[in-house]
Amino acid sequence: MELNFRSAIETDLPHLVSMLANDDLGGQREDTSDPINHAYVSAFNSISKDPNNKLVIAENGKQLVGMLQLTFIPNLTHTGSWRCLIEGVRIHQDFRGQGLGTKLFEWAINRAKIKGCNIIQLTSDKQRPDAIRFYEELGFVASHEGLKMKLVR
Repeated sequence: MELNFRSAIETDLPHLVSMLANDDLGGQREDTSDPINHAYVSAFNSISKDPNNKLVIAENGKQLVGMLQLTFIPNLTHTGSWRCLIEGVRIHQDFRGQGLGTKLFEWAINRAKIKGCNIIQLTSDKQRPDAIRFYEELGFVASHEGLKMKLVR
């Protein structure tokens, strides 16, 4: 299967939200109502306007099969290096287990190298052991303890 990668456009949002909601965790936190919740449109517009953010689509022909978000972060640490944060990774349920996630990450890792990043980081919910195992197989190491705080909106 040949993949093409491109920046997301606003009309992709219903498909992206559907993929984000398509598991036990995502189903609890995403809103798949129609019309689309305006909060997604607002977030999309903010991401699109920020040159250090990229919402990436993987397509097989015209079919959207995967997604992720890259955020490039300048840091003073590590001698003023750049980091790449990868979040919101999903492969459409009908295409899992076919190597598309690996291809998507190879593409993302290459973009981080082009940007001059020294570190790529990501988080994965501990309730997703298959995802964590996948990231470790790609070479990611659980070298730090991650902490989060949910804020009430």
